[in-house]
Amino acid sequence: MNKLAKELFAAQPMMLECSAPLNICGDIHGQLSDLIRIFNMVHSSSELSINSTIFQVGWPPTVNYLFLGDYIDRGQWSVETILLLLLLKLKFPDNFLLLRGNHETVIVNRIYGFYEDLVRRFGTPRLFNSFQDVFAVMPMSAIVSDRILCMHGGLSPQLLSAASIDILNRIARPVPDPPNPSLPLDLLWADPDINIKKFKFSIRGVSCTFGPDVLQTVLEKFGLDLVARAHQVVQDGYEFFSNRKLVTIFSAPHYCGQFDNAAAVMIVNDDLQCSFKVKL
Repeated sequence: MNKLAKELFAAQPMMLECSAPLNICGDIHGQLSDLIRIFNMVHSSSELSINSTIFQVGWPPTVNYLFLGDYIDRGQWSVETILLLLLLKLKFPDNFLLLRGNHETVIVNRIYGFYEDLVRRFGTPRLFNSFQDVFAVMPMSAIVSDRILCMHGGLSPQLLSAASIDILNRIARPVPDPPNPSLPLDLLWADPDINIKKFKFSIRGVSCTFGPDVLQTVLEKFGLDLVARAHQVVQDGYEFFSNRKLVTIFSAPHYCGQFDNAAAVMIVNDDLQCSFKVKL
């Protein structure tokens, strides 16, 4: 299965181009039962939009999905979670889209549970290495209907000097663990910060943070309306930044059993109107 998944990802652009309607999900982190609850959630009739062909959170292929990364580590069911997601990707390659997160890198998932999970259950690191080959060719960004830019982490200084947004497609594969600093690393790790201007080194020790001025410049330069990203736990499952020009989406409720956060899915309709389904 990993061989097939690797071939499929490698055949897709590094920046996926997709169209609304679709649902956008943030971090899952091995919380398999919560992932299944996302697929099982359905809007009540009072929440349906007569102007939208997407009116439910359900199983593919009924609904199109874009996941923003961080499928493994920390949760109890990392192996089952990534297997389910890859199987759905193989079954529905065009309307079930998966981006890479920072936990889909060796330097992170070797430490935060995935490696130990695989070795404990299967007695060999070979399967771990096989998954890394898959992660190394996964797309790192997506653009929805030319207006919503999506990634796991955030914006990079290289976007400010880029002639076009196609710079996101020119990232050469495979990308094992991106160097620091680099465009791929920022797509996986960068965070917004309302209190700064331009860029600043991140307190994570990896990548950078970026201010509202950077966000505005990127939106205007590339004709975008919104940046959608994941990577940070937010209390209500989603959180807007800088006058609703960026949104952070987190889809693992009660993260690690240590937080009381909700989970959210962003539902983008035909008209690019965004609403949220929240799971407490």
